[in-house]
Amino acid sequence: MRGSVLLVDDELMIRRSTEQWLQMADFEVISCESAEQALVHLNNDFSGILVTDVRMPGMDGLALMERARELIVELPVILLTGHGDVDMALKAMRSGAYDFIEKPFNPERLVEVIHRACEKRQLMIENLRLQHNLSSQSGLDTRIIGISPSIQRLRR
Repeated sequence: MRGSVLLVDDELMIRRSTEQWLQMADFEVISCESAEQALVHLNNDFSGILVTDVRMPGMDGLALMERARELIVELPVILLTGHGDVDMALKAMRSGAYDFIEKPFNPERLVEVIHRACEKRQLMIENLRLQHNLSSQSGLDTRIIGISPSIQRLRR
């Protein structure tokens, strides 16, 4: 798998076709028809990215992005819209969107952007794991760097 994608779009045919395209590109896809439904999946165990339509009934994609980034601070969010304008794109990017793609979109371009966002997400997760491991070390563990067998013997 190339990564996990939480896909949110209220339009059934667009959601299904995008989901199928991403699955063929070897992404794990969780598909939701509303922002409220998507929020259920956003917790500390979620290691993927968010791809959401901007205009949806109820909570829109921009509000979902803000809420999602409150739950997962560095979550890459890709916004899709059929009603894009320059002001909306600028607002989205200033609010922390990873990318802003207008519909109809080229599926290959979407896959490429999602792939880059998933790589970024995995690097962030790895960085957090390493920071946690480093902060939980004490004594010689903080002064002697490395994990080779000889370094482990030296620590013992």
